[in-house]
Amino acid sequence: MDVDLHELLRSLRVWDPAVTDLPPFDPDAAPAEPLPLFARWFAEAVAAGQTEPHTMALATADAGGLPDVRIVMLHGADADGWSFATHAHSRKGDQLAGRPYAALSFYWPVLGRQVRVRGPVGAAPAEEGRADLRARSTGALAAALTGGQSAVLGSVEELARASEEAWERARLEPDAPVPSWTLYRLLPDEVEFFQGDARRRHVRLRYRREERGWVRELLWP
Repeated sequence: MDVDLHELLRSLRVWDPAVTDLPPFDPDAAPAEPLPLFARWFAEAVAAGQTEPHTMALATADAGGLPDVRIVMLHGADADGWSFATHAHSRKGDQLAGRPYAALSFYWPVLGRQVRVRGPVGAAPAEEGRADLRARSTGALAAALTGGQSAVLGSVEELARASEEAWERARLEPDAPVPSWTLYRLLPDEVEFFQGDARRRHVRLRYRREERGWVRELLWP
């Protein structure tokens, strides 16, 4: 049946009180650096029942400066940066090779929260990438072994055959090498924390890295 997209959009609301709790956020009590606050907000999103809180939008740009974005999984966040992984020959891998700068965005609607991160991106040492892949599931290894990411696919049958072979190898060889699999780390220049407010008095706290350390500043919503 035909769908009236505009009517459907007008019928939708965000932050339904039945499923969303908008906690207060005092930016004056925020830590001096962004990572501890991110860890706390992430744990609170998990505790609140947020579905897949570790997924994030990853934005990159191609050689012409045109933007690209997709959803990926956060693999870690520490003093070395926020990490994610992909094949070096994938579209995002190619874009990061040419323009090693990216942005991340997390959205946790159960708490009305967003976190935005941007900064330069570099590849972790190959052994760390291999260890990251070994720590994941058989399915993750099978997906990595299937290969061909971002290349044109001839048919779904071709994918099915390659996937079956990859799954079999992943089960038999849990340490199978995937040379193109790369762990990337984004070292943030900026991290913004957004806390939604029922009266639209949203709190936006931005951390900006300078030579002397992190600077905190509020932004108009």
